[in-house]
Amino acid sequence: MTFRSVTSRVPTTALNDGTAIPQLGLGVYKISRDEIVDVVTTALAAGYRSIDTAVDYGNEAGVGRAIRESDLPREEVHVTTKLFNADQGYDNTMRAFDASLARLGLDYVDLFLIHWPVAAADLYVETFRAFQALKSQGRVISIGVSNFTVAYLQRLVAETGETPVVNQIELHPRLAQRQLREFHSAHGIATEAWSPLAKGSFLDNEVIATVAGAVGRTPAQVILRWHIQLGNVAIPKSATPERIAANLDVFDFELTPEQMDAIGTLDSGVRVGPDPETFTAGLID
Repeated sequence: MTFRSVTSRVPTTALNDGTAIPQLGLGVYKISRDEIVDVVTTALAAGYRSIDTAVDYGNEAGVGRAIRESDLPREEVHVTTKLFNADQGYDNTMRAFDASLARLGLDYVDLFLIHWPVAAADLYVETFRAFQALKSQGRVISIGVSNFTVAYLQRLVAETGETPVVNQIELHPRLAQRQLREFHSAHGIATEAWSPLAKGSFLDNEVIATVAGAVGRTPAQVILRWHIQLGNVAIPKSATPERIAANLDVFDFELTPEQMDAIGTLDSGVRVGPDPETFTAGLID
C-alpha cells in the first residue's frame, strides 16, 4: 500500500513545548490485536498522521508494526501512548516506558501521558518527574496527562515546574468541560478529547440531526467539526474503513455560530466513561 501519495488534510495544534500535534487522530482503544495492524494501516493510507494508544489497550505492538511497515517517514506520524495506573512511581515509570517502547518497536514516542491521576495513590507528581527524565533523554518528545482535574494540574505544575502540553479528557457535546477547557486555555495546555463522539450514544439526537441535515454531513462529522471549531484535538475510534475515512472528512465545511450554540445546549455533564476522581483500575494496593 502506498502512503506518500496521500496528503494529510489535518491541521496541527501548537503545543507549549514548541512541537505540534495533528488536530484529529485515530484512537485505538482496545481494538483487538487481530485487527490493529489493518486498522492503523487503513488510517495512515487515508491521511491520518496521529495514532493514540496505551498500555491498557493491549495493542501497542500492532500500532508500531503498522507504522514501521508503512513507507511514511517516522517523523510524519505522531504516536501517543499512556502509562498504566499500576506503573506509576518513578522507577516503575522508567521500566514501563522501556517496555512500551519495546512493544512499539520505535526509537521514541511523540507524546507520553499519565493515563489517570489515581490521586489515592499520590504518585502522579513523582511519575511526572520520571516523564521529565525521559524527555531529557530524548526518548519522549512531549509529556502530558490524561483525565486530570484543575486541582491536579495546579499541583503538578507547582511541584514539577513544568506544564503538561496536553490534558486528554472525556469531552463531547454532553460533557463539554467548559471550566477545564478555560483553565487549559489560560495555561497553554492543549485540550484533547477522548470519546469525542460519546461512544455514538447520541448520534440520533434531534439537534445533531438537524444540523447534519442543514450542512449535508453525517451526525458524527458534525460533532467532530464542533470539536475542531472549539479548538479541541479529537481522537475518534473506529475500526471500519468507511468511518475512518469519513471521520477525517471534516475540514471542508464550517458550522455557523448558531449551529455551534445549538450543539452547546446539549451539555448536561453526563459521562460515558469513569470519573477521574475515583477511577483506580489496575492499581496495585
